[in-house]
Amino acid sequence: MLGITENSCLFLDRDGVINKKLENDYVKKWEEFEFIDGVFDALKILSVYFKTIVIVTNQQGIGKGLYSELDLKNIHSKMLDIFQENQILIDAVFFAPNLTSENSIMRKPNIGMALKAKQLFDNINLNESFMVGDSISDMEFGKNAQMKTIYISHKSHEEIYNHGVIDNTFESLLHFANYLKSYEGK
Repeated sequence: MLGITENSCLFLDRDGVINKKLENDYVKKWEEFEFIDGVFDALKILSVYFKTIVIVTNQQGIGKGLYSELDLKNIHSKMLDIFQENQILIDAVFFAPNLTSENSIMRKPNIGMALKAKQLFDNINLNESFMVGDSISDMEFGKNAQMKTIYISHKSHEEIYNHGVIDNTFESLLHFANYLKSYEGK
């Protein structure tokens, strides 16, 4: 039913999926970055099923001049170091620094980051891949790239499914991972 194969890639949004989202603000420095409870356990489970795991994140705060690309790279470097210390491999992190108004191919819901991942990892089949995110633009990105979409939210199912771009909903990445573990039986 889920259709995970050796060519499936797990695409993850960052803010709201891996780390706590700052309301009406951006994570501009490492001190503002806080992992969501259970994310390490979730990624350990998910890495059993997905050969390739990629983070894709819109970061228009760079375009707004609120922090620099170097600030973001420092955040990602520290995040990846902590993942590695916890025996979790993230294969790549892609980001779009563009403003929404620029309509860049790299900015979700456009599929530039998916195409970049496909170029870097030629084994990826986007039709067999999954996008996990907490925004409708994440889900549109997944659908535009022909992936299955997993929405992280506490909203009611009725409110969520009205958008037509969401395949399934879970409260957290850990809830999705545990579902997958119980479903696949590994």
